[in-house]
Amino acid sequence: MIMRVLHRSLTIMLVVWFASGNPMASADVSYGSYLAGRSALQNSDYTAAAHYFGQALETDPNNHELLQSMVFALLAIGEVDRALPIAERLEDQGAQSGIADLVILSGMAKTGEFASILNHQATNSGLVGAAEELIVAWAHKGAGSVIKSLDSFDQLAARDNIFGIGKYHKGLALALVGDFERAEAILAEDMGGGLSIGRRGVIARIEILSQLDRNADALQVLGQFFGKDFDLSLSQKAAILRSGDTLPFDHVTSVQEGIAEVFFSLAAIYDEADQEVAPIHSLIYGRLAADLRPTHVDAILLVAQILDELEQFELAIDTYKLVPKTSPDFVVAEQGRASTLNGADKSDAAIEVLNRLIVDYPNLPSVYSALGGLYREGKDYKRAVAVYDRAIELTAEGSRSEWYLYFVRGISHERLGQWEQAESDFRRTLAIRPQEPGVLNYLGYSMVEKGINLDEALDMIQSAVAARPNSGHIVDSLGWVLYRLGRYDEAVEHLERAVELEPTDPVINDHLGDAYWAEGRIREAEFQWKRALSYVDESSADVNQERIRRKIDIGLDSLLAEEGAPPLSMAGDDL
Repeated sequence: MIMRVLHRSLTIMLVVWFASGNPMASADVSYGSYLAGRSALQNSDYTAAAHYFGQALETDPNNHELLQSMVFALLAIGEVDRALPIAERLEDQGAQSGIADLVILSGMAKTGEFASILNHQATNSGLVGAAEELIVAWAHKGAGSVIKSLDSFDQLAARDNIFGIGKYHKGLALALVGDFERAEAILAEDMGGGLSIGRRGVIARIEILSQLDRNADALQVLGQFFGKDFDLSLSQKAAILRSGDTLPFDHVTSVQEGIAEVFFSLAAIYDEADQEVAPIHSLIYGRLAADLRPTHVDAILLVAQILDELEQFELAIDTYKLVPKTSPDFVVAEQGRASTLNGADKSDAAIEVLNRLIVDYPNLPSVYSALGGLYREGKDYKRAVAVYDRAIELTAEGSRSEWYLYFVRGISHERLGQWEQAESDFRRTLAIRPQEPGVLNYLGYSMVEKGINLDEALDMIQSAVAARPNSGHIVDSLGWVLYRLGRYDEAVEHLERAVELEPTDPVINDHLGDAYWAEGRIREAEFQWKRALSYVDESSADVNQERIRRKIDIGLDSLLAEEGAPPLSMAGDDL
């Protein structure tokens, strides 16, 4: 119900594209351009979609579905100014279009036409969702009525209170007019009640607390939500608070910025939602937020991340570049750009970006951590260890990222064959986070592979499985340690479950083949080994294909004899 209210109007257009057949109404339309645009849209290639829909519109300039699609594609690539006249054409033709309505409202907000927003929505009651209601509430403030504005926020909060968004925006509106006491009361109450307004909500609150001369309380709120893991932006704000100076309230400095915050709030909520179309909604709302407020770095970063997830790498890279070097979030943007470059198979360029950051910001552990990740992904484990060493040196004890740095450095040591250092890092990680499933599994499995501490490994892996029972790789570890302990019937049970969870993983299929052999299920063992080989690809560097082929040719016992290991005791013979 909640999410349906959120996207009540915007979904109208999206359903047309993702659930309907051919929406074209005119036989004269350029179907080639239309079909190419539709295909590009479904593949998230928004630049191509805008191009092809533009071609189709030259043939049929008044086709409503084409016009809506063009608006959507232009928004997705950030060309809101080009989308506005098309949205207005749709409205002039009497089309009911949620996406066009939002673009028109945003355009009015951009030029300060707040009375026009109120008039527009008064005559457009068929398209009303959370976005429109919040925009109207802010527009009342812009048109000169604070009371109507606050009443509108209250009505939305009382009826739907979607993730506390109505109260959050009421708090921002109160702060904008200088009523910091009431603003703080609202944000404090909702945060205590579990309001999910994220990082920006916390920042708004600490700015409000500082305006009330409550810097100590602001620092406590920062610690409550972020621990010791302050990025550059938060570190700068914390330094001001500690100095006794007052943080400016610049979270929202105008009604236009308030409406931009509406779009960002909805973008952030959709980004957290587990829905197939959530990234699309987040992208549209994020683009509108950044267009209304070009300095809204959080909106820029969110849009870039979404484009990266959609594998629109060039658009993502261009979006990250919108964050100016003067911004304290420039480091975050550059780390995101490096990640995108790496995803686009440009790892050398990604490493270059991070190395330049290190020159300018030599004491930020997050940059070293990101660089270490690139080296580790590229299997340059020696460089990864060196970079992780520096990251750990710079990380405050007790920081939320501390355990992770020890863990990934341990992985790098393990890959280099430096087991003593690796085990030390893994155990240090578990001292910090004793029940972290990934660490329990990695250390336990590593000990199984080395044939050491098998009982301890079993305990660790069982704890990991209890935490993540649907992880095929962790369930595989449990089956494998049971196999190594000679408990073959139990091993088969868990390895079969692991194959169900990860049916195309060559290592898991290979393990199941060994367990079948140990149980005397020879034909099934050979079948699993062949399956394992069939799933090997360029990412299967850890799979010893020749060894699997040898097992198929001569059997596991004979192979173990060749390797100088004792043969298994088979429970039966189905030859």
